[in-house]
Amino acid sequence: MPLIDRDDSALVIIDVQSDFYPPRRLDVDRQRFDDMVRRIAWIASVADRLGVPVVVTEEAPDESGRTVPEIRDALPASAVTLPKNAFAVRDNPDIAAAIEATGRTTTVLVGIETDICVAHSAIRLHDAGKRVVVVDDAAYSPGPAHERGLRRLAGHGIETLSAKELFYDWIRTIEAAHTFHDTHRDLRVPPGVRL
Repeated sequence: MPLIDRDDSALVIIDVQSDFYPPRRLDVDRQRFDDMVRRIAWIASVADRLGVPVVVTEEAPDESGRTVPEIRDALPASAVTLPKNAFAVRDNPDIAAAIEATGRTTTVLVGIETDICVAHSAIRLHDAGKRVVVVDDAAYSPGPAHERGLRRLAGHGIETLSAKELFYDWIRTIEAAHTFHDTHRDLRVPPGVRL
């Protein structure tokens, strides 16, 4: 597969909401979840600086809350946030229309849950002819469900990569990387990555 072209990418952030996982839910690895939130906020900030359009979904926001503040604060002003009633983003007409309105043919997916909403979204978009990429360290399901979801995606031929790999695909050159890092010192590396 070719590198991911930022000028042909749209970022979709799926259901990273304040009450999606109640604080006492025992099967949630809070450190891994918090790392995922920080990486998504970082990717959203990078997308903003590079002009990549962003669509955000919220599953049943009256029950599961709104997008977590750390991500909401990183969103570009042009980001579109929409409620999601079906697991796959493509099965929600307003969300499908917002993705199509970007004019981009590559959809980059992050969020929760890897084995359900992210997987359903990736498969349905892939079946509709989109190039779909899932950022595996910016997606989350508790316990072994995350790895099961990634295996399912691989079985469908859907690409996965890390936040770091996505960044360098979008940037492409050493000179562009230096310029970006010099200009945006707060976005030098994805959270949890050491160079």
